[in-house]
Amino acid sequence: MKLKPATLRVFTSLHSWAGLLAGLALFVALYAGAITVFQQPVQQWASQQVAGTGSPDDMQTLLDEVLARHPEAREHLGMTFPGYLLPGPVAYWPDRRGVWQYATLDDPDGSPARPGAPLAELINELHYSLGLPVGGTYLMGVVSLLYGIALVSGLLIHLPRLAKDLFALRPGRNLKRFWQDAHNTIGVLSLPFHAMFAVTGAMLCLSIPLMMAIGPLAYEGKLLAASGPAMNTAPTIQRTGIAATLAPVSGWVAQAQAIAHNRGIDDFAPQYLKLAHAGDRHATVEITGDAPRTMATGTLALDAHSNALLADQLQGTRDANHATLAWIYALHFGDYGHAIVRWLYFLLGLGGAFLFYSGNLLWIESRRRRRQTAQGRSSLVMARATVGVCIGVCVAVSSAAVAAQLLPTLGWNVETGERWTCFASWALCVLWASLRKPARAARELLWVAALVTALVPLAHGFATGAWFWRSALAGHVGVASIDIGALAMAAAFVALARATARRARAGEPNSVWAET
Repeated sequence: MKLKPATLRVFTSLHSWAGLLAGLALFVALYAGAITVFQQPVQQWASQQVAGTGSPDDMQTLLDEVLARHPEAREHLGMTFPGYLLPGPVAYWPDRRGVWQYATLDDPDGSPARPGAPLAELINELHYSLGLPVGGTYLMGVVSLLYGIALVSGLLIHLPRLAKDLFALRPGRNLKRFWQDAHNTIGVLSLPFHAMFAVTGAMLCLSIPLMMAIGPLAYEGKLLAASGPAMNTAPTIQRTGIAATLAPVSGWVAQAQAIAHNRGIDDFAPQYLKLAHAGDRHATVEITGDAPRTMATGTLALDAHSNALLADQLQGTRDANHATLAWIYALHFGDYGHAIVRWLYFLLGLGGAFLFYSGNLLWIESRRRRRQTAQGRSSLVMARATVGVCIGVCVAVSSAAVAAQLLPTLGWNVETGERWTCFASWALCVLWASLRKPARAARELLWVAALVTALVPLAHGFATGAWFWRSALAGHVGVASIDIGALAMAAAFVALARATARRARAGEPNSVWAET
């Protein structure tokens, strides 16, 4: 296959501009998303807690306490099972004002403060909304569409010489060629995964606008009425006003596991449940969980009074809508398989971040005025933005992790302190990059990133005494991996800082990345 020169220029321009418009946001999303794959170990690491020790008896105790103290929770209530995110169960429900309340065994009265460490949720917010409180999710949906355009156009550009250039990594003095080779190789090899990230990311972030757009056409203005059956497993049943005693939580779990076993799904592990109309004859409960060798979570809806099966959305029996939603979530977040899948997603996330960082570097170098010392303003602005935003978010995430360990010892509000630490350090990095020459700013901020990231395991060890070797010996591999991974990332930042310094000294003199 050979493209005409004019067609090639069109696709090259499309690839460049789609990548530039989306590149900085996608670096943040992919870097944070790589860490989000290990959300549960991050939660345990930041909250200084390890494996779950609760039981269905704890679930029952918390459920009884919440329903007795909070009548409004009887209409709709959710609960996470012990060990899913936290060692103990967590109940949550909307109060009369619509504000979500959270309760634990230690705090059955509940409060708007979400239990557990906020670090994992903060990193997840960076992934899906860049931390923007308004419109961030929709912005990332648009960015995901540009992501897809950049991937397709990039493939079309390199398709004619794919076999020749796929594994061509040519180190040497021509650093631009080496970065181009690395960019192309990683992009092509990881194309199926990144195409999946782009499609599922757009669908997750833009699901509400899409539903609003097709609502008048597909549902004749009755979208809200149709969305309940499409999203939930339990059928919509009205209250009867007849009081009835709920079956025990252990009975719900046993029934769900028995039904799943009969459908060929062994070792069904409940993760969370949703209870509706508690205390009424028509009370229903949905139990969602997963099992080994299943692609996505499954849900069963039971009569909360008699344990009779009302409906199910298990693997092999899901309808089209639930199957689509389950696969989108599973594919995007890597919620299937075992540790090897999560590590693969982690590496793909970091590889994707590298794609957009290297893409920006290539765009800047391609516009370099080779015979002029002074470079174009657009190249300088893009170089400073790339350094400040990309390296800055690496500093910000590591700073928030250090704060997660140190703030509790100081008696400060952890959630507020983490957010201030994260976004203030990020803003300072962007400001620093805007005031310094790009090469110097990149080198300096990479050293800062290395230092702060190396402090992550040190802060954890000093705050808790759980040094990574102790965690590993105690069998807490996930927690130990956070510390070891931070040390590896710190080493990577050091290597990048040294490479940047060499490039500034020995590279092309007429470049924004030169020392002078």
